[in-house]
Amino acid sequence: MVKSTDNRLLAIVCVLSGVGFASIQDAVVKSMSSGYPAYETLLFRCFASLPVLAFIMWRAGNGWSIATSLWKRILLRGVILGIAYMGFVLAIAAMPIANAVAIYFTMPFFVAGLAGPLLGERVRLHRWLAIIAGFIGVLIIVRPGIGVFEPAALLALVSAVGYAVGQMIGRPISQEVPPIVIAIWQNFIYMALGLALAVIFNVFDFGPFEHPSLVFLSRPFAIPTLFDSVFLFGHGVLAALAMLLFVNAYKNAETNFVAPFEYSAMIWAVLFGLLLFGDFPDLPTWFGAGIVVTAGILMIYRDRQLDRSVT
Repeated sequence: MVKSTDNRLLAIVCVLSGVGFASIQDAVVKSMSSGYPAYETLLFRCFASLPVLAFIMWRAGNGWSIATSLWKRILLRGVILGIAYMGFVLAIAAMPIANAVAIYFTMPFFVAGLAGPLLGERVRLHRWLAIIAGFIGVLIIVRPGIGVFEPAALLALVSAVGYAVGQMIGRPISQEVPPIVIAIWQNFIYMALGLALAVIFNVFDFGPFEHPSLVFLSRPFAIPTLFDSVFLFGHGVLAALAMLLFVNAYKNAETNFVAPFEYSAMIWAVLFGLLLFGDFPDLPTWFGAGIVVTAGILMIYRDRQLDRSVT
């Protein structure tokens, strides 16, 4: 059954707004990476998200319990997504946001490739072609083996893999557990991860690091200024709002219709990179990102065509 035009319009507004909020969050984290540790920005995000998540749960009217028999799978998913999130924020500390976002957009290809071994789905030929094309695009962006290679690109790739695995694990869970319950579990898991990293890097001395990603990971806790506190708390609120907007986008229109609009993140990444950090993608990055985005959109479009022909 095709959803109404009004629902699709609402879905577009929600997904574009969600992408915008998430992109602002990324820009805030990158700007804070020069003075604060990654675990501190993560903890601010988690504490700031709590009131928003509590409000959503209250509006749902299903009580305050987050107990579920699927807690082990939710915990596993949360840990994987936490590692993926840390991989992405550590990557953008050392490389332009646009490059990291372009590499992150290989996530749909990992989802397509993992659908076979994890979910028992048949991986169609067009998906394999899109996967191959996407990784050619990543190789162009990353350019391994030459002087401009940035090791942090591997962190962005780890992030894409982690989010893909998390999405695969989350599919069956979301059929039985309310999204807000999953989100609250994930927020607490992120908080536990942030606290664990805070203890590790404030109790133990690992020596000085030079690479920006490692510096961002290991820097000692720093009391933020009032100005920075506003941004640190604000980026947590934006993260929670982005999550809510994404949930509503996919609720109001089919996945294959909504997903391509997430690629608007490239526009935000280039804009923030240029205006805030003086980063502008070079020609190979544009070319590689174009291949990744085009392959992803064509894969989604072909999936939609085949789904329609089946129904």
